[in-house]
Order: sequence, then structure tokens, then C-alpha cells
Amino acid sequence: MTPAARLSGAIDLLCAIQNAPRRPADATANAFFRERRYIGGGDRRAISTIVWDVLRGWRRLQWNLRDISGDISPRLICAASLLLGGETMDNVRRLFSGERYAQKPLTSREDIALKDLEGKELSTQKQPLAVRLEYPDWLESGLRETFGNRLPDEMEAMLGTPTLDLRVNLLKGTREQAVRELRRESLPAEMTKLSPWGLRLDGRQPVTATQAFKDGLVEIQDEGSQLVVAAADARGEHRVLDYCAGAGGKTLALAMTMENRGHIVACDVHEKRLDGAVKRLRRAGVHNVERHLLVSGDKWAKRRAGSFDRVLVDAPCSGTGTWRRNPDARLRLTPEDIQELVVKQAQILDRAASLVKPGGRMIYATCSLLACENGQQIDAFLKRRNDFIRLPKEQMSELLPTELRNKAQFSLTPLRDGTDGFFACVLERVVTDTKTQEEDAAVTLPAAEDPST
Repeated sequence: MTPAARLSGAIDLLCAIQNAPRRPADATANAFFRERRYIGGGDRRAISTIVWDVLRGWRRLQWNLRDISGDISPRLICAASLLLGGETMDNVRRLFSGERYAQKPLTSREDIALKDLEGKELSTQKQPLAVRLEYPDWLESGLRETFGNRLPDEMEAMLGTPTLDLRVNLLKGTREQAVRELRRESLPAEMTKLSPWGLRLDGRQPVTATQAFKDGLVEIQDEGSQLVVAAADARGEHRVLDYCAGAGGKTLALAMTMENRGHIVACDVHEKRLDGAVKRLRRAGVHNVERHLLVSGDKWAKRRAGSFDRVLVDAPCSGTGTWRRNPDARLRLTPEDIQELVVKQAQILDRAASLVKPGGRMIYATCSLLACENGQQIDAFLKRRNDFIRLPKEQMSELLPTELRNKAQFSLTPLRDGTDGFFACVLERVVTDTKTQEEDAAVTLPAAEDPST
């Protein structure tokens, strides 16, 4: 495709994203490209780069176009993104040539609006902090609570392009072997600093087309997510529950740490997500996993109360820690979403806790930056449940790097750790006289619950 055709495709994709405001942009993009299979891999990446650059700079672009009367169309905002990214006005006009596969020429209104942006920067100190750092105004206090004076630096790091992290599947080979395999296909991967199984690539790369991926030697998984699995310290003699398993990313990693022994139950309320895990499990050579669909009135949890050595709760959350990958999520998030999520997380914690055996552990994790979803959620849970404690730090998993091993809970950020934003806390169930397993067994899953991620 020509540069003009790629820009035209990006504008069409941005229109599709705007027409589905509550749907994640990556889901819209996947559907968009499925319907246009004639678009090759390189062109898909180029089109996606244009659109994701627009989404990452959305508030700043709107601020730079604030004096324009009328609606700011996808055409106008894509062109503004190019100009504020260093493109010249002459080149932008050429991209809007009206020739085959190109967008129609700029209108006089668009031309006048864009001409004023030539030579300017996307970011400026004149912009309000929330605009310059691309977060909702109403979320300022929540982010300040987490970061304090570090807020500008932490949120600046959130504006960057994320790396592409892989987890090497030790059931199939070693990290060194995976590095060699990927480099043979012109993908230079470096070992991650924190995860013992991680590899890192720069930017968007066609990993799924490599033999290493097809053979199950590598899986796409952020380093922070790998560290959550490391914190679980699941072993071959354990019964493990992945309570919010989704399509099974962490389930696969748990199976690896267990060396394909023991037993894992992957639960979710969405059948399609669980079905999506089947192909991944087969590719990875995993055979110690049972899938279970959670439904209203299900007696499954009651029958298995207090029976798991490890329960991983990868809770549904705001996703604020993944804004580098999902910049559109900043635009969709509302205060009501946070309120609903905090209630849901507490309910899920209580139900998952009933499945942990005495002496067993529950690992609570989110990809959120907000204290109300992280440490405060754990504090509230421990007030409700005197049969759980934070795991003593000397018992934390040796799979974790030294800097994380001396904490029962930890957080990760792009600025400090080079990962997505994550929170994880390891809790241990202790024996008490005030709460019995019979009481726990009365807990069932209500119809309104959704423990998926």
C-alpha cells in the first residue's frame, strides 16, 4: 500500500473505533482487519501505528485543535497527528490527494486549521497537566494518591510505546534456545531483567508468524504478568485455581512452573474466552488443566471449598496500568466504572477466598495503578477475614527477583520497572476458630457476578 492508502485505512479504522466507543480499540481493529484480509501484515502494522499514535495523543491533539469550530473529524485529527509529529504541510496535502485509495483533498477549513500546526510540538507546558499527560481530569486525586510528587514522571512514561514481551515456555525449551530461534527469523530478543522466563522485543513484531511461536516455545505476555505468576509459586504437587482465567495466559505460565504436574482449574464466566484457551494449551504442550465455566447457581464452588493450594485472582480492574498498550481505555473509563469495579473486586476476593485450603495462598492481582483497587482492597479484605494474612516476606517465591522477594505485595510501573502497571499481593490462609469451611461452602456465584478480566 502507498503511504496515502495507509493513511486512508487508518482514518477508516479510527472511524470504526469512534463508532464503537465502549468496545476496546484492539477488538475493533482485529475485526476491521479480519474483514480486509487483503491488507498485508506490514500495512496492518503501519495503519495501527498511525491510529495508536492518535489515541496516545488524543487529549493533546484536541487541545491543539481547540480553536477549530465544529466537530474534529478522524481525517482532521490524523492529519494533525502527522503535523505535530514532524510532518510538513506539503507532505500532508500530498497524502490527501484524492487519487486512487487516497483520501479526498483537504477542504479549505481543514487546510486553514492544519496550517497553523506546522512546526509545532504535540506537547507544551501551556497544556494543563492532565491534558499533557493524557489522563482524565477526574482521576487526578486517585493517581496522586498512588504516585504523589512522582505523578508527572510516572504518567510521562505511560505515554511511551510499549515493548513486546514474550514468555519462554520451559516445557518446550530454554530462554537461550528461544533467543536463537527468534534471531534466526530476524527478531533480536533480549532477556528481561526481572522475569526468569522473559524475552523482550522492540515495538510491533510479527511474533505469531514465527516457528518459535507456532511450536509453543514462546507466548506473548508482559513481563509484569509473568511476575504475578512467579509470585504464586505454584508447584507440581499443588492443586491450583486460576479464578479469572480468560483465554488462559497465566494458566499456561502456571502449568509451566508446575512442570505439567499437579492439577489446574481454569475458571471464567465467558465460554468463548475459555474455548480460546484450548488452542493455546495444545500449542504449549500443557495437559494438567481442566476448564470450568462459572454460571449462576453453580454448586461447583461449594463442593470444592477449601481444596486449593493456590488461588490466583487476576481481578477485573480499570486497566490503568495498561494505558501504553490500550490508550483508548483512558477515554472510556468513568468514575462509575471505578465504583462498580471496587465492589466487584471485593465480591470476587470473598468468593475466591472460600476455595483456599488452610495453609494455602491466594494471589490477588490487577493491572491497575489505583490504590482503591490494590492495597486498599486488600486492607478491606483482611478486615473482613481474620483467617487470612499477608504472606510473611521470608516465604515469598524464590522465582521473584530479589527486589520484589522481600515484600508480600508489590507494584510495577513502566517508569521504574519497564513493565505494564501491575499490583500483586500474596495472602495465606491460616486456621482460626471463628470461620469454618462449612460456612465458606455456603458461598455460591450469583448471576450478576463477572470475575473475568
